[in-house]
This record gives sequence, structure tokens and C-alpha cells, in this order.
Amino acid sequence: MIMAEKKRFALIGAAGFVAPKHLKAIRDTGNELAAAVDPHDSVGILDSYFPKARFFTEIERFDRYLEKLRRDSDEDRVKYVSICSPNYLHDAHVRMALRLRADAICEKPLVINPWNLDALEDLEAEFGCRVNTVLQLRLHPAIIALREAVQNESTPDIHDVCLTYITRRGAWYNASWKGSEERSGGLAMNIGIHFFDLLLWVFGRPQRTEVHLSTPNKMAGALRLDRARVRWFLSVDERDLPEPCRKEEKFAFRSITVDGEEIDLSTPFGDLHTKVYEKALAGEGFGIKDSRPGIELVYAIRQQMVVSPDEIAHPALVY
Repeated sequence: MIMAEKKRFALIGAAGFVAPKHLKAIRDTGNELAAAVDPHDSVGILDSYFPKARFFTEIERFDRYLEKLRRDSDEDRVKYVSICSPNYLHDAHVRMALRLRADAICEKPLVINPWNLDALEDLEAEFGCRVNTVLQLRLHPAIIALREAVQNESTPDIHDVCLTYITRRGAWYNASWKGSEERSGGLAMNIGIHFFDLLLWVFGRPQRTEVHLSTPNKMAGALRLDRARVRWFLSVDERDLPEPCRKEEKFAFRSITVDGEEIDLSTPFGDLHTKVYEKALAGEGFGIKDSRPGIELVYAIRQQMVVSPDEIAHPALVY
């Protein structure tokens, strides 16, 4: 059997929460990490995956090292840059990858503001490289089956969808970049973007959107899509967790119901990152065009005034 050529990767944001999923995906796809960077040096996780990878705490030295590899030889250069940095830095780090003549695999959201996507498209064309992003729920078997069922309906229906995502975050959350709307894009962008992408991918374009609640720690609203009426609720407040979750010390609750039926999302999220990498390595990754609808929708939600909910308010709202 002919083995695929091992690709050299670099990773930005090695100390971050999501970095282990990317390290695992690089390893599990049979590739190599040449270098990693993070301003924080608590990166012992590298020993579990790539103990020989060079590590930098300064992005300038990391950039210089990757540029040296690029100039030394095509064999040595990094072909992919994985980006796990804070949201507001994604755009700059994708640009760095492209200037190094490497494809980017960037965590969501690809950018915070939709107009930045236009410049990235221009740079893709200029450097002949590809920008991939992580929309892993599109690869979840239950979501694929749901989309196929919706698309194959003989008579298009308008489905009733209820999305609830509650995940506990401590006091550190609002003190970090994640608590800054300018840096994270706010709650809808930071924890909601992949769910909004899922809804658009399955049920079509947004026709109308309302915001019923907007605070730093929780948001709620309603969407009218081509094929669905959606009620959504996002929270990082532990008090919003259902009582059974708190009793069992489960500090995340994800629920999507369609016409009253629960969609099973029990497959571990981490496994889906490897599938994202497999598609990107095959030249079939989710790109700028794929990420645009969700980013545009969340940007629109961020600009909206809060209004009183009507009959389509999420049941978690208490007034």
C-alpha cells in the first residue's frame, strides 16, 4: 500500500482549550507538527503528541522560523498552519499562513466581521493557497441524516426547531478575551457560531431574525429560515442548566429538537475535528464560502435591538 506523503504543520495557540483536538487530528491523519506558538508556555500537551516540535512564545520568532523553512526547501516548509488563537486574531493569523504559502485550518469563527472574508478571498487567489475552517457539526452523522431528510421532502415543510446550548463558565470567562465582544464577537459568535451554521446548512437562508435577550452571559432569540422556525437560547450561566445536569455534575447541555424530536449529538466533538482535517487534506475542506452565511447571520444578530418575544420565544426565557 502506498502511504500518503506526511505533511508538515505549524500550530498557533498551543496553550488554548481547543488545541488538543487539533494536535490529535494532525497526529491521527499521519502528519507532523514542525512548530507551535503561544504567548503562554503551559504547553506540556505537546509532549503527548509531538515532543520534537519547536515551540515559541513570540509570534515574530515563530514567523521567522517558518519563513526560514519555506526558503530552505519545499520538503522542509510547512504546508498547513492550524489556528487556535483568540477569535479576534484569526484573520491576522490566516493572513500569515497564506503569506507563508501554506493552507490554513482555522477554528471558528473564521473572522468576526463578514467584510474581512472578502480580503481573505483575494489573498487566497494571490498566494494560491486555501483557507479551511472547522465546521465539524456538518460531519456529524445525525446532522447529515437530518439535512438529507429535509432536502428529500416531497413537499417542503416549515419545521419547528428549538436549540438550547448551556455550558458552564466560571468568573474567568468575562475577565478573559472571551468576555469581550470586540475580541470574541460576543456569546452568539463565541459559542453559537457552529450551531447557527448547522441551522443554515440544514434549513436554508435566514428570512427574519429577532433577539429577545442579550447579556454578556446569555442570549436568546428567534429565526425564520427557508424551512424552519427556530427558537434559540445560549448561556454560560450554570444556573440555566437543567436540574438533572447539575445533580449529575454535567456542566454542558446541548439540545436540538425538530418538530418535538430530539437530534442525538452524543458523538464526541473531538472525533469530528479529525474528519475536518481529513477533508481539508483531501482538498475538500470547508472554506470561506461555507463560513460566510453563519458569520453574516451572527453579525446581524449582534447589531439587532432586543425586542419582546412573541409566541415563538424560547421556553428558557423567564420574565
